[in-house]
Amino acid sequence: MFTSVYLSGGMEYAAGEGRDWRRKMQEWLEGECGCSVFNPNRESDRLFRTRFEGVDFRRLKHEDAERYRLIASELVEIDCHEIAERSDLVICYWDASAQRGAGTKGELTIARYLRKPVWLVTAVPFTDIPGWVLGCTTRIFGDFEALKAEMRKFGETPP
Repeated sequence: MFTSVYLSGGMEYAAGEGRDWRRKMQEWLEGECGCSVFNPNRESDRLFRTRFEGVDFRRLKHEDAERYRLIASELVEIDCHEIAERSDLVICYWDASAQRGAGTKGELTIARYLRKPVWLVTAVPFTDIPGWVLGCTTRIFGDFEALKAEMRKFGETPP
């Protein structure tokens, strides 16, 4: 059974930085499956609250490239460490925002390299998903309900 799940997907180019789907999925995973969940939105919020209070991160990209790069590097380090050291499943929501950014692709690559399962949820046509991303995935679901049905199965029988 999966005990620690990382929620991967677009942030930089996503509406609300992808908070809605992550919040809903985190609540479900914790409540229904008893999983520990790493939600990058919450971790980013915590980092900014504790280390960069009042910093408009997205604005920095246009005003202070070096400071932006240094903060982005910290975020990358946190996320990579979480996937490598604590997560045993990556759930990725692949949409136009994930396609546009780079972080999701990097997260999937790390998970694949470390032989951790990557379950992709997407409505994007298969032929429009980059081959690299497909090569990193172990399962593909058309929606979150199909993924949840599969997670319920794993609650009964370990993978």
